[in-house]
Amino acid sequence: MTDFVLVHGAWHGGWCWRDVAGRLRSAGHRVFAPTLTGLADRSHLLTRETGLEIHILDIVNLLEWEGLDDIVLCGHSYGGMVVTGAAERAATRLRALVYLDAFVPGDGQCVNDMAPPERVAAFERSAAERGGGWKVPPLPASAWLDDLAQQAWVEPKVTPHPLRCLTDPLPLSGAWRTVGRRMHILASANDPSPFHAIHERVAAEAGWLCRRIDGPHDLMISHPEETAALLLEAAG
Repeated sequence: MTDFVLVHGAWHGGWCWRDVAGRLRSAGHRVFAPTLTGLADRSHLLTRETGLEIHILDIVNLLEWEGLDDIVLCGHSYGGMVVTGAAERAATRLRALVYLDAFVPGDGQCVNDMAPPERVAAFERSAAERGGGWKVPPLPASAWLDDLAQQAWVEPKVTPHPLRCLTDPLPLSGAWRTVGRRMHILASANDPSPFHAIHERVAAEAGWLCRRIDGPHDLMISHPEETAALLLEAAG
């Protein structure tokens, strides 16, 4: 049995892992899919102070209080920032680190350093016009999914994301790189996106397993079977 901890991306919540988690549990594994502070079922906790550090602590504290060791930690999209920060502090608890169409930051980088400038400007404009200057309203579900039924399921569940999470830099010592198995999964149909360049960058580095799924950005919803299979591969 392996313990999997699945971390969602911006605007989402633990709910988005439903189908992947079900498959992993059916295979006899334990799955934790927490919702980060201020999102989804924890949206009542969203404040101006909600930032990347709080989200990293959400995961580090989960590992500590649940006594989790030898885990597979997976982050989707923005969740790549969160799992990298958590791995910096808890690398010895991890068997594998998985990035699902996700950001892989360098030392001191923030999300906006890796996102296209036009997307950064759009988020800032949206926050100024509709988010009080500090939270970014969710994109339409069609930005992440092609299937209309899946879009209809996602649309009412997404919630505003704190702008600070996209601008907070992540200082890194490199401890996260000591995790023995690291995998980056690219959603190849999500194009253009910053994740293609990130995927190519890590593929050129030693120590990475690089995989592709021909699907849109929210692979855990559109392709749960394939996503679960790659998580099991990462577990070894």
